Amino acid sequence: MDLDISGRRALIMGSSQGLGLASAQALACEGVDVILTGRSTARLEQARQSVQTTRTQVDIHTVDFSDPTQVETLLGLIPTLGIDIVITNCGGPPAGDISAVDAQAWRAKFETMVNVPIQIAQAALTHMRQQTWGRIINIASSSVVQLIPQLGLSSALRMSVIGWAKALSMEVAADGITVNSVIPGRIHTRRVDQIDRVTAISRGCTPQDVAAASQQAIPMQRYGRADEFADAVAFLASRRASYITGSTLRVDGGLIQTM
Repeated sequence: MDLDISGRRALIMGSSQGLGLASAQALACEGVDVILTGRSTARLEQARQSVQTTRTQVDIHTVDFSDPTQVETLLGLIPTLGIDIVITNCGGPPAGDISAVDAQAWRAKFETMVNVPIQIAQAALTHMRQQTWGRIINIASSSVVQLIPQLGLSSALRMSVIGWAKALSMEVAADGITVNSVIPGRIHTRRVDQIDRVTAISRGCTPQDVAAASQQAIPMQRYGRADEFADAVAFLASRRASYITGSTLRVDGGLIQTM
């Protein structure tokens, strides 16, 4: 299926690795010009090589989303870049008991996980409205629909983004802009490996034991691949998904048990 988005331009947060990078690769394969962002210039250069195709332009912008000055610089650039597609993506906080999170940590993580992604997306809205076409896609977490032990802080903050996305989708739908969120299940990334290690310590077993038990709980009996997740992102970014907005799409191999 031709997704009919060749020539569009996408900004992907946190795209030097993991689900962000996989999403950039999927969009580039569809002929989308992409802007990769992340803290490490070296990693971004490596990512550029894995994304680059003969059909697309790949640019990088080194930015630490926890640094207000760097964020302001990027926000100032976005209106000049002609961004058609924004994919918000941010790493989650360390796993642990939510009762142990202090006020400073709450404020810091709210800024990077909620405020910054919203600002990035909203900075692109003027261009999207002018051309009556745009896509905002949030990479979320399954913890927004089914709580994951030790990830209470992540769940609470990501729920804020889901609420914002739903409200925004209703405001911009008539402008030809869709706003959706994608919920990964157990997609094999460094983040999942980190969670497995933390869980293993709490259970007194090995990460391999945790991974094996996790996969048994998934109806497909395996972790998902990053490219499988990214294909869903690319579809939502396409013209083929023009009547889908305000939705949360699960890419989880059947893992999430809530309706």
